[in-house]
Amino acid sequence: MLERLKQIQERYDELSQKLADPSVVADQQQYQKIAKQHRDLEPVADAVRELGQVERGIADSRVMLEESDAELRAMAQEELDGLEARKPELEEKIHVLLLPKDPNDEKNVIVEIRAGTGGDEASLFAAELFRMYTRFAELHRWKVEILSMSESGVRGMKEVIAIIEGDRVYSQLKYEGGVHRVQRVPQTETQGRVHTSAVTVAVLPEAEEVDIKIEAKDIRIDTFCSSGPGGQSVNTTYSAVRITHIPTNTVVSCQDEKSQIKNREKGMRVLRARLYEMEMEKQQEALKKERRSMVGSGDRSEKVRTYNFPQNRLTDHRIGLTLHQLSDVMEGKLQPVVDALIAHDQAERLKSGESSL
Repeated sequence: MLERLKQIQERYDELSQKLADPSVVADQQQYQKIAKQHRDLEPVADAVRELGQVERGIADSRVMLEESDAELRAMAQEELDGLEARKPELEEKIHVLLLPKDPNDEKNVIVEIRAGTGGDEASLFAAELFRMYTRFAELHRWKVEILSMSESGVRGMKEVIAIIEGDRVYSQLKYEGGVHRVQRVPQTETQGRVHTSAVTVAVLPEAEEVDIKIEAKDIRIDTFCSSGPGGQSVNTTYSAVRITHIPTNTVVSCQDEKSQIKNREKGMRVLRARLYEMEMEKQQEALKKERRSMVGSGDRSEKVRTYNFPQNRLTDHRIGLTLHQLSDVMEGKLQPVVDALIAHDQAERLKSGESSL
């Protein structure tokens, strides 16, 4: 372990020197590459540096315990107790920082929300979930762009597909995939009975063209008239696009824009993300069978969370988390839930020995 930490510190110092090199600064492509490596190593290097300071402090405090002055010994013991408590915390932090990184963590995401069982009530909750994620994105200063949306007659959403762009979006939202269950009294309920409805959420890392290569011969593109609100262009111009990936029979429709070209671009982004997810699932199928962790499966048939409005209670079933702050969560204050899911996943990976130390 000590040798590995020493190598990390040396590599970080080496990168720091390169960033100060005028020849590197002049080459923007090289500079950005080195800056990213430096940024990725910085949290580990900081923790390693602090661990070194703590260990030196422990050694100094133990020397001071040999002093004849009782007051100095008492001060040394107090400092020693604090440092010895801090050391295992830092060691665990370093183990977590050295867990293998998810290659998708830096990616933008495509979120697909669909009303499930529950009719109009499910479509209303789908709209509220989308609003929750939009508010969460605003708190992180991420950009949200709707790619496709189908509204219900009660101002809900039968389906909404959106891309969320920003810093490490997938790392924060990747655990949201699954069935989200809501328990509350619907607006249409006259006798005050609590109903249960469900909404499915899929979170796909956005795939770049280098991740997924789509051959022109493998897709069929159909155009049709858009439907729904939109003014004079609705049902008069063939701006809506339906893209079919023939080998996998994956179909994507996009009609949010008035321009057929823009709808095609958005549709291709969704198609790439879905094909990327399929490829990732194939590669990870064997690992999923062995994985004991409840977090991160992304299985849409899995009930991941219940939102109980009468009791202002949110329960995440995968990690046994219960919060009586549902009203805050629905306003986008989702971070405590996200942090708990990340911490649980890290703990499970540490148990399985995934740390690279």
